[in-house]
Amino acid sequence: MTAATPAPADLVWFVCHTKPRCEKKLAALMAAERFEHYLALVQSIRRYRQQTKRFTKPLFPGYVFARVPFEKKARIYQQDLLARAIPVEDEATFLRQLGDVKAIVESGFELSLLPLLTKGRRVKVTGGPLHGLEGYVDDPKNPAGIVISVDVLRQGLLVRVPVENLEALP
Repeated sequence: MTAATPAPADLVWFVCHTKPRCEKKLAALMAAERFEHYLALVQSIRRYRQQTKRFTKPLFPGYVFARVPFEKKARIYQQDLLARAIPVEDEATFLRQLGDVKAIVESGFELSLLPLLTKGRRVKVTGGPLHGLEGYVDDPKNPAGIVISVDVLRQGLLVRVPVENLEALP
């Protein structure tokens, strides 16, 4: 191994949280720097009144995965595209899951990104007539229903909301 080639142990995977709409630009920077990276892109179709537009968009908006020598981490901040770079803690699990994502994206099957919902998880409704309401997931096996609390009555209302209209809260 030459001095110019970093040892594999010196390379660290980062979850790069980009600034808004900068994922493709950061991926281009990673390619120019010759850093291993992955930006999951999916085809999207938008229908307007009399035309249809096809384009590629990030599967995970705001995120690019990059493997960078730790001492060169500052290089990924050089064009002001990055909000923060988070080192991956469990690399084995990360690489397995990244392989799964790559296989799914390359399969061509239709897919959509959904929040990971568990029992008791606080959520906010992001679309439809209940936009802005907050509640919690009652049954993670059927996360289409959320419970809206009415604390003064010590009651809850179970409301069926499409899961794509739910956003998990911290």
